Amino acid sequence: MENLQTSSTEKQKMLKGEYYNGFEEGLLNDRKRAKKLCQQLNNIPDGSQTERSQIIKELFQTDKELWIESPFRCDYGYNIDIGENFYANFGCVILDCNLVTIGDNVKFGPNVQVYAATHPINPEERISGKEMAYPITIGDNVWIGGSSIILPGVNIGNNSVIGAGSIVTKNIPENVVAVGNPCRVLRPIK
Repeated sequence: MENLQTSSTEKQKMLKGEYYNGFEEGLLNDRKRAKKLCQQLNNIPDGSQTERSQIIKELFQTDKELWIESPFRCDYGYNIDIGENFYANFGCVILDCNLVTIGDNVKFGPNVQVYAATHPINPEERISGKEMAYPITIGDNVWIGGSSIILPGVNIGNNSVIGAGSIVTKNIPENVVAVGNPCRVLRPIK
């Protein structure tokens, strides 16, 4: 695994959900590393799981076996903590400017997007280059339907299902089916 260059100050601010400078040299270098590994992953022919697994382990700095279809994109990789038996279908994007924690037995449909990154609403602050990011947690045994978007700071409880095309703006409890824009609980799972 590569030695990461990130300045502890900007990375610490990023992980605390404070304003940080995303163009600080260490963070830029870490994103270049992740882009390079994602490009390598996305250029491997289908069916070559051994080579894919090695790149995923380096990208996420894990020893776990994960199945991620290409194309896949992320910002850093090292802020993604995924449990056992994970599957992400084609087109997954995880903007991991803060911790993204995904439990065991989680399945992502195609084009699932997970966004820990955000920007100030105030235009002057946004133009100044300030960025923020908030952690996301997805519990065990969760299924996220295709083309769903998970926004910063959201927690999805164990055993829940997020319907295809949903935009998850708020926490979702355990053991429910939730869908829509914004995503709302439809019914419990019995």
